[in-house]
Amino acid sequence: MDKQITVQQRVPEVGSRARESKLRQKIIQVWGFRAFYLMLLPGVIFYIVFKYIPMYGIIIAFKDFQMLDGIVGSHWADPWYKHFQQFFHSPYFGQLMVNTILISVYKLVFGIAPPIIMALLLNECRLRWFKTIVQTMTYMPHFLSWVIIYGILNTLLSQSSGIVNRWLVEGGGQSIGFMTSIDHFRTILVASEVWKDLGWGAIIYLAAMASIDPTLYEAVRVDGGSRLRMMWHITLPGIRNVIVLLLILKLGHIMDAGFDQIYILYNIQVYQVADILDTWVFRTGLQQLNFSLAAAVGLFKSIIGLVLVLGSNQLSKKWGESAW
Repeated sequence: MDKQITVQQRVPEVGSRARESKLRQKIIQVWGFRAFYLMLLPGVIFYIVFKYIPMYGIIIAFKDFQMLDGIVGSHWADPWYKHFQQFFHSPYFGQLMVNTILISVYKLVFGIAPPIIMALLLNECRLRWFKTIVQTMTYMPHFLSWVIIYGILNTLLSQSSGIVNRWLVEGGGQSIGFMTSIDHFRTILVASEVWKDLGWGAIIYLAAMASIDPTLYEAVRVDGGSRLRMMWHITLPGIRNVIVLLLILKLGHIMDAGFDQIYILYNIQVYQVADILDTWVFRTGLQQLNFSLAAAVGLFKSIIGLVLVLGSNQLSKKWGESAW
């Protein structure tokens, strides 16, 4: 009987010692990577201060917010969904949703292939100097603001003095108001976005290609495979995870459609095809100081983005890929 009691007393002691040992090992492991955690600290602080703490402001969507009263002092909306109802019942709701989704889908569909193709071509290029020049030239537009790009587009496409319209007129045709035409404006938006981010996307894919095992290419070369075979059977499958990850991230922003670009490029003549949720909120929500409406639309967009990200990740898992 005494032996049984002794054994029962020893079991918890052994378990506690094992837990202490595991905890000590974790602490030692964390301390061993302290330099990496120190480098991670500024990014964590940034997200806490500018991403998580401002989430408190979500309650503005459910209040009749007044700047002088503040968030806490403002009265709750009656009913609580008042500002959501105002947005959903707006005569522009359908048009805004269609424009936002269509522009985002166009950018997503037509923006996937060009960076991948550019990265494949640069990866196969054996002239290092030529590869560097092309990579630099295609990457530079990523650093240009949309204000500068608007100036470039206006120089090219202006109906009165644009280079393209001069060619059309000199060729016997008529000038076209590309920037004020509802038939051409979405094409300009998508094309300028693809051109601006072409080099940035190519660099990401090139970095992914650099991690592919070179022996795989050697095996295909020994079997007599061409460069096209290598790209199709080795390179593309090797960067499949990165393609899926970028696709999921873009799906999470499908309700954004690019406020900076559209706000700078559009005008009242193309509202029919270019006015999106963000530009409408900026005009009716922020310029008219209706912050509650702006917060309600922002929360609506965030919920849709979250659903799309989670749904696309679950779908990618069924295909054998996942972002996390």
